[in-house]
Amino acid sequence: MHSRWFLSGVPHVETTKVPATQAIHASKPRDDSDRISASDSPVLSVVICTLDEHEAIRGVLSELGEHLQGIQHEVIVVDDSTDERTAVVVNDYAREAPQVRLIRRHNASGLSSAAINGWDAARGRFLAIMDGDGQHDPALMKALLRKLDDPAIDVAVASRYLEDSRSGLHGLRHRLSRAGIWLTDSMLGVPLADPLSGCFAMRREWYEEVRGRLSGLGFKILIDVIASAKRHPRTAQIPTLLRARAGGASKLDARVVIDLLTLLIEKRTRGSLTAKAMMNGLAVLSTLCMQLLSLALLLKFACPLWAALFLSVGFGLTGRWGLTYLLTSRSLRPHTLREFRRQWSAFYVSRWSDLLLNACVAIALCTVLRFAWPLAALAGVLLAEARYHIGNSARTGA
Repeated sequence: MHSRWFLSGVPHVETTKVPATQAIHASKPRDDSDRISASDSPVLSVVICTLDEHEAIRGVLSELGEHLQGIQHEVIVVDDSTDERTAVVVNDYAREAPQVRLIRRHNASGLSSAAINGWDAARGRFLAIMDGDGQHDPALMKALLRKLDDPAIDVAVASRYLEDSRSGLHGLRHRLSRAGIWLTDSMLGVPLADPLSGCFAMRREWYEEVRGRLSGLGFKILIDVIASAKRHPRTAQIPTLLRARAGGASKLDARVVIDLLTLLIEKRTRGSLTAKAMMNGLAVLSTLCMQLLSLALLLKFACPLWAALFLSVGFGLTGRWGLTYLLTSRSLRPHTLREFRRQWSAFYVSRWSDLLLNACVAIALCTVLRFAWPLAALAGVLLAEARYHIGNSARTGA
C-alpha cells in the first residue's frame, strides 16, 4: 500500500507502508487536542534511520530490546535503503516484537529528514535517535532516559570527546569530526562536547517547540534540533565511544560536508539565508561557470557565435549534472557505465526545454540586441533556472 506524506519543512517523499508498519496519521507534532492518553503512550520512542544496513539492524533491534526491558517503548525504523533487504529484516523481527514499526521511504535520502519523519510518527513522551549500523551502544538509551528524569533537562546527548579526545573514529573521519565540532561551536556557540552526535534523546515538548523551524537537511540532525529554538536547550551529556560498525558503510562524502556548512549558515543567519537557497545558488553557479568556460573556449577556436552559444548550454548542463553526481549519496550513484549513461541521458531529457530556452535567449540577446556574450549567457541561465523551478513547484504543489 502506498501513501504520500507532505511534511512541513521536510522534502516530499513517497512512503510505502510495509506489513510491520501500523497506520500512521501524524504529519506534524500532535497538538493538545489529539494527544493519545498517557496510559497508551510509550515512555520512549527510539527512531533508527537506516540505509542499506540489513547486516546490522537485527542485532541492533535485539540488543536495544534487551536494554529497554521494563520500559514501555517503541522503535520506529525509517528505511531509505536502495533495496528491500533491510525492510525484510525489520519486518521479520517485528513479527515477534510488536513495539517495532517500519517506515519505508522511496526517492528520499538524508538522516535528518528521516529522523523528522520518524519523530512525527512517534507516540512517546521522550524522543530519541540512534544509528542502525551498530556503532551506537543501545545501552545508551536507558542512560539518556535517566538524564531526562530531571525536568530541567530538554536534550540529553551521548557525546564523544566528553572525557578525552577519543571518539572511536580513526584517521580522516576523526579529523573531520573534530573540525566539524570546532566549526559548529564557532558559528553557533552550541554548549556541547559533540554537537555532531547521532545519538541523543529529548522531551517531546522540546521537539514540538523546534519542529516548525527544522530544515531536515543532511545528516547532522542534532544541530538542527538544538539551534532551531529561540533559546539554547538545557542539556545533559553522557560519554560514549563509537563501536565497530556491524554493517552498512560510512555516509561521509562531499554532500555531508556541504550539508553541514549550509545548515550552519542557515542557523547562524536565523533562516535569512536558507540551506535550500544556497544549494540552488551552487547549482546555478556550477551551470554558469561551465557554460562560460566552454563558450570562451569555443569562441577561441573560431566557432560561430550562435553555435558556440548553443553548444555551451549543453556543457553548462553537464556541469550541473556533475555537481548533482558529487552531491548524491554514494549508494545512489551509478556503479556501472550503463547506469552512468542512463542517469546522464535521463537528466538531459528532463531539462531539454531549459536547454532550448537558455540557448534561444542567449542567441537572441547576442545576435539581435548585441549584448556581450557573458551577459547573454548569464541571462539565459537565470531564465532557464527560473522556468525550471516554477515548473517544478507547480508539479509538486509546493
